[in-house]
Amino acid sequence: MNALEITQLKYRYRDGTEALRGISFRVLPGECVALLGPNGSGKSTLLLHLNGLLPEKKSEAGAVKIFGEAVSSANLELVRRQVGLVFQDPDDQLFCPTVAEDVAFGPQQLGLSETETVARVKHCLAQVGLSGFEGRSTQHLSHGEKRRACLAGVLACDPRILVLDEPTSDLDPRGRREFKAMLRRLPATKIIATHDLELAVELCARTIVLDHGEIIADGRTGELLSDEKLMLAHGLERPHILHHLHPH
Repeated sequence: MNALEITQLKYRYRDGTEALRGISFRVLPGECVALLGPNGSGKSTLLLHLNGLLPEKKSEAGAVKIFGEAVSSANLELVRRQVGLVFQDPDDQLFCPTVAEDVAFGPQQLGLSETETVARVKHCLAQVGLSGFEGRSTQHLSHGEKRRACLAGVLACDPRILVLDEPTSDLDPRGRREFKAMLRRLPATKIIATHDLELAVELCARTIVLDHGEIIADGRTGELLSDEKLMLAHGLERPHILHHLHPH
C-alpha cells in the first residue's frame, strides 16, 4: 500500500491563483522524498493538503489518500494522527509557555494518560537532542532549538508520515548539519520541501520538482539535480555537493 497517493490534485486560491494544476504522485512507506521548486511553485500549498489543512472542494474528494484513506472532513482526526506537519516558521507552531507543555499538547489531545504523555515527551525531546529542556520557555529558545521543539511536538503524536516545510532555512551550517543527521535517524516516511539542495542529495533518494503548480520532474535525486538545464529552467542550481560526487 502507498503511504501517500495524490491523484489530480488541483487548488485555486480565492484570488484566482492556480496553486496546483492536477498533480499526481505516490510515495511508498519509508521513502524520503524532496520537493523542490522556486518560490510560488505550489510546494507549501501541496504540503497543507497532506493533512487536510486546506479544505477541498466537494468535487475533488479523494484527491489525497493517506495509507489508502481519502482525506475528507469525516476523517481529519485520523489523518492528522498519521501525518505530522512541521511548518516553515517555528513561531507558527509553538504556542505553549514551556517546551514540555508544547510537546505534550498532541499526546493529550490523543487522550494518552499523564504517565504515557510524560514518557513520550521525554523520549521525543531526546530524539531531537533537547533532553532536559522540559521547563524551558519556548519564547527563549534559539531558532534551531525552536525547530527541534516543533519536530518533537510532531513526533510525540507518533505520525507515520513526516512532512517538513523548509526545515533547515535560517539555520547556521552546524545547525543544518545536526538537523539533517537527526532527520536521517527518524524511520517515518518523509516529504521535505526545501531550497537546501544538499539536504535533498544527502537525505532523499527521490526528488519531485514543482513549478507553477505542476510536476516538472520526478526521479532519482542525483540524476535530476545533475541536470543543469532542468535546474536552471526552474530557478534551481546544481548543488556543490554533486560537483564532488559527479565532477564533469
